[in-house]
Amino acid sequence: MILSDRDIIKEIKARGVTLKPFKREYVQPASIDLHLDRHFLVFDTTKNFVIDPKLPAQNLMKAVDIKDNEAFILHPQEFALGLVYEETGVSDKIVGRLEGKSSLGRLGLVIHTTAGYLDPGNSLKMTLELFNAGRLPIKLYYKMPIGQMAFEYLSSPCDRPYGSKGLNSKYFGDKKPKASKMHLNF
Repeated sequence: MILSDRDIIKEIKARGVTLKPFKREYVQPASIDLHLDRHFLVFDTTKNFVIDPKLPAQNLMKAVDIKDNEAFILHPQEFALGLVYEETGVSDKIVGRLEGKSSLGRLGLVIHTTAGYLDPGNSLKMTLELFNAGRLPIKLYYKMPIGQMAFEYLSSPCDRPYGSKGLNSKYFGDKKPKASKMHLNF
């Protein structure tokens, strides 16, 4: 069951959902609006010619940070990792689902390709998997609305929240975009 605005506010007060910073105007009928941070990772094609998921990916990407009034330009068919400005968290009884803003989707911007899930027990600045599916470059700005998070109750609180020992929780508590850690699965 997706939480309504009333239940989102109730869970924020009870600390079942956390959002830092929180502003009441972020709350929509069944979600919370999220904004874009200034930190990005882009593939460094000058030093790499292939991706091998068995190898660490930290040398595949380079960091790009934008200033307050500067734009990050995402070119057609280009992929970048970005970051949500707000630190978003859920308790062991709630999951979060990140969705794009329809106004940005209509411009060709995809904000996540697979990783739109906030696991119970995690609190982090969600990584965005930004992709320009359009034919024109898109300018992205610091703190612009970028997505929305909907929340759902689990059937019961989970026994092992994300980050628990033995779960191999690779991105627990992240505050900056991180390159893939897929190599840890081999």
